[in-house]
Amino acid sequence: MKRHELIVIGAGPAGLSATIEAKKNGMDVVVFDENAKPGGQLFKQIHKFFGSKEHHAKVRGFRIGQELLKEAEDLGVRVELDSTVMGIYENKEVTVKQNGEVHHYKGDYIIIATGAAENMISFKGWNIPGVIGAGAAQTMMNIQGVQPGSKILMVGSGNVGLVVSFQLMQAGCEVVAIIDAAPRVGGYGVHAAKVARTGVPFYLSHTVVEAKGTDHVTGAVIAEVDNHFQPIPGTEKELDVDTICIAVGLSPMSQLASNATCDMALIPQKGGNVALLSEYGETSVSGIYCAGDVAGIEEASSAMIQGRSVASHVCMKGGYLTDEAFAEKYQGFQDALGQLRQGMFAPQNKGRNDFTETDEGYPISKTLLAKGYMTEEELRDFPAASYKKDGVHPVLECTQNIPCNPCQDACNFGCIKVGENITRLPAVDEEKKCTGCGMCVASCSGQAIFLVDETYEDGFAVVTFPYEFLPMPSIGEKGTALDRQGKAVCEAEIIAVKKAPVMDKTAVVTMKVPLEYVNAARFYKPLV
Repeated sequence: MKRHELIVIGAGPAGLSATIEAKKNGMDVVVFDENAKPGGQLFKQIHKFFGSKEHHAKVRGFRIGQELLKEAEDLGVRVELDSTVMGIYENKEVTVKQNGEVHHYKGDYIIIATGAAENMISFKGWNIPGVIGAGAAQTMMNIQGVQPGSKILMVGSGNVGLVVSFQLMQAGCEVVAIIDAAPRVGGYGVHAAKVARTGVPFYLSHTVVEAKGTDHVTGAVIAEVDNHFQPIPGTEKELDVDTICIAVGLSPMSQLASNATCDMALIPQKGGNVALLSEYGETSVSGIYCAGDVAGIEEASSAMIQGRSVASHVCMKGGYLTDEAFAEKYQGFQDALGQLRQGMFAPQNKGRNDFTETDEGYPISKTLLAKGYMTEEELRDFPAASYKKDGVHPVLECTQNIPCNPCQDACNFGCIKVGENITRLPAVDEEKKCTGCGMCVASCSGQAIFLVDETYEDGFAVVTFPYEFLPMPSIGEKGTALDRQGKAVCEAEIIAVKKAPVMDKTAVVTMKVPLEYVNAARFYKPLV
């Protein structure tokens, strides 16, 4: 039996972060992961993260994964891959299947960071090839370079469903529709809006009742649901799709914690059955901890901070940190987590649908919640979204209290301000002059910032927007300007395309449109 001071189970965001923190403090640590490559879900995530600088805001998930792996490698962290932890037993003994053999290890401390598993729903034909989870779709696209299908039905409008829908389109797939049994969009409004303006329709209060086909999906039947989420006869609609992608939430993979006889509880706000934890992440079994999604479903940014926080407590108990040093570290981690756990999307608000206004008192858009986009009339209630000024200026269509502030840091001239509370809505400082550099447009993780100039030339205005699709528009190209719901509004001409390494694959594209459409035009579709 091999012994280590700390055994970490899972080499995802939480596990790697915990391992790095422990190793930095001098602890003997080993991490086991059942996969062939470390990094967990990070390498599937090609979108930019929310939060602030300390949360890796505006950095794409796979780049964060690369940074973590490099840091672990530089520290000499020992990562055992293709290693499935089968059980945790008395005295913190662990059995691990490696190379077809079962090996025994013993740890003074154990951190369980096994993450979460995708939920599924059953319906007629749900086991036909072509019905896949959103995580599987991400793996196919972003790891294996394979299109999951040509025409996709996305089931679920939470952040995972919205983000994966956008990535499917980036991979060249057509997202035929997004449906959700709930009556409102579950994820961030900015995620929904960037999908809606490409023309993807939302069917809320709908569920999938049948996957058509025998050896592969040839279509999907959806239907409206009643207040008890039961399909309403006569409301069926058949969609022409070849893939049904399921994104209906995650459940903590807490089997090892249960196996270790930790006290457990079913807590819906945390996503399911989880171990009961102390404020430091320790289970009822002394020396065994949980961090990341296994402790409760949150974003990867939170998982990384949790991993470091839990590891620092382990280091303190193991004598590698003084009480004072731990207290200082712990407070810093809690402050960072506290920033992410504010606003209407905070973990404690999971399941709530009674929000009617933002923290600032602006009415929350009913159209955004029901259809994924906002109307011009609704945006007029938000000063930053309806801001007008001669010359180029920013228009901020961020209308929910999401923990995010890279727009504030992106502007070197202070045109955009959020303040210390990163869930506050961004505002425009009318005293500052916008140079039109486009860095705020490229840096916005929600792609919710536009630059507008109503005085570009007589009868015409320009709109600058983020663009992450191929092929990239070219200067002089003419196409169609789309509005917030993806409908054609007018002809558009591309007059500028900015790309720079600092923008990290987000192009800043400027199109010229007739002045009368400047408040409507928000996306561009090239002529076929």
